Amino acid sequence: MEVIKTEIRKYALQNAVRYEQPPKEDAVLKKILAEHPELRKDAKHVLILVKEVIKSIESMSREEQGKELNRIAPELVAELKEKEKREGRLPELPLAEGEKVVMRFAPNPNGAATLGSARGIIVNSEYAKMYDGKFILRFDDTDPVVKRPMLEAYDWYLEDCAWLDAEPDEVVVASERMDLYYEYAEDLIKKGAAYVCFCHADVFKTYKEQKIPCPHRTVSDVENMERWKKMLKGVYEEKEAVLRIKTDMTSDDPALRDWVAFRILKREHPRVGRKYVAWPTLDFESAIEDHLLGITHIIRGKDLMKSEKRQRFLYHHLGWKYPKTMLWGKIKMQEFGKFSTSELRKRIERGEYEGWDDPRLPTLKALRRRGFLPEAIRKFFISIGVTQTDIAVSMKNLYAENRKTVDAIASRYFFVRNPKELRLRDGRFFVAKALKHPSREEYREIRTSNMVYISGDDFAKLNEGQRIRLKFLSDVEIESIEPLVGKAVETPAEDVPIIQWAPSEGIKVVVKKPEGIDKGIGEPLIASELGNVVQFERYGFVRIDSVVEKEVVAYFTH
Repeated sequence: MEVIKTEIRKYALQNAVRYEQPPKEDAVLKKILAEHPELRKDAKHVLILVKEVIKSIESMSREEQGKELNRIAPELVAELKEKEKREGRLPELPLAEGEKVVMRFAPNPNGAATLGSARGIIVNSEYAKMYDGKFILRFDDTDPVVKRPMLEAYDWYLEDCAWLDAEPDEVVVASERMDLYYEYAEDLIKKGAAYVCFCHADVFKTYKEQKIPCPHRTVSDVENMERWKKMLKGVYEEKEAVLRIKTDMTSDDPALRDWVAFRILKREHPRVGRKYVAWPTLDFESAIEDHLLGITHIIRGKDLMKSEKRQRFLYHHLGWKYPKTMLWGKIKMQEFGKFSTSELRKRIERGEYEGWDDPRLPTLKALRRRGFLPEAIRKFFISIGVTQTDIAVSMKNLYAENRKTVDAIASRYFFVRNPKELRLRDGRFFVAKALKHPSREEYREIRTSNMVYISGDDFAKLNEGQRIRLKFLSDVEIESIEPLVGKAVETPAEDVPIIQWAPSEGIKVVVKKPEGIDKGIGEPLIASELGNVVQFERYGFVRIDSVVEKEVVAYFTH
């Protein structure tokens, strides 16, 4: 039985270390019975031993559990690391022999990066790391009208990449490379693979539906070049002329028939001003850039499959080989529903949100301000991987991942919302001594007079004659509700409600949450945690955002 108890302890410790929570009885029992099938007839007795061992392990800190597991079963530690390595890796990329992997993330900088952006940044950068390759951040900012770029957003993306441990090896700005796109447009015109079209959109739609070419398709290359030059000079007005790529006008898919490569947009661009009036479409610009930058693998949404089909016509005309592609489905965060960066921008400009870091938004700026840790976001998206299935996940999944990391470092403090005064009748001063973190021998002192604050929620549950325990301070017998008065009791009782409290000299705390604002009183030491994530006991994790005089503003993490 001693040998079996040792086995139980090994697997219980492994379960605790892996899942960072008390070991599961059934999981440990199944493991033991699988290793020792002869014990199945004594399963009830083995379960009693399992419960005994788990009880002794539960009082240990995570650090102590890890050290003991490494001492008594280093092979199980190695097994855990191998599992983490496998579970934390993305699926392998298809590679040609000796191929140098080059990945890219190509946002339109028309607002702050969202959780959707984070997925693209993290997965592409992770593949570059896996294969000792190259990660490129490319700003596809060639739409100065519908998805008009924001100057600040370029730097925001760079900051977010650095925060996510995904700094790019190269940064490319499409609007600063327009002359390159013009060169390839002219090359296509000379090859007879592109032409200037003056058809109104509705007229061309009729030609397209009838699978017949428009009259401008057969114009000579020389004439097309003259018209193209006029496009560049701004001779034509918006919607008067476009440059089309010749494909197959009899294609079964109307979306592939002679698609638009350039259109006229006489608007000022935030980065390059009014230098250009002929702007490439995303299909044209990104196709050219993917080749010029040597992109080997493209990960794109399955809803953009037709982009690849259109771009392959372009690659065929230019004699290029198309990169390998992988498709993934959409991720929907249930708490946010459907959103777009353009819509968020409009609502911010209307004053519906405080800014791009408003805690109600699904932006990385907001999550960073709320106290989310970048390693948690990386693990979250890498664990999802690359799948064509559309996924609906709750923010609770991200909270769980973040909690694994933040719980180990966040100091603990008391905060009471909607505070109510509780006067202790004996009139003396009290000093409570409490751990700043359960796993560290570091204490905080909370000094208070004979008045303390308790939360409005706890107050609502009180009755005269009831006994409660002010955590780390004293048992209190409630003598009256209005006003709330109690008597400190020296001898603690069994099974009394334990509640947090704030001292008489506490500080005002405002917590900004996605669903609203909580106001209350907290320990004075909270003011020393500016910029840090802490845990308000029985409330949640928060990041201390600002401290002005005796008022703290915190952002709710989860």
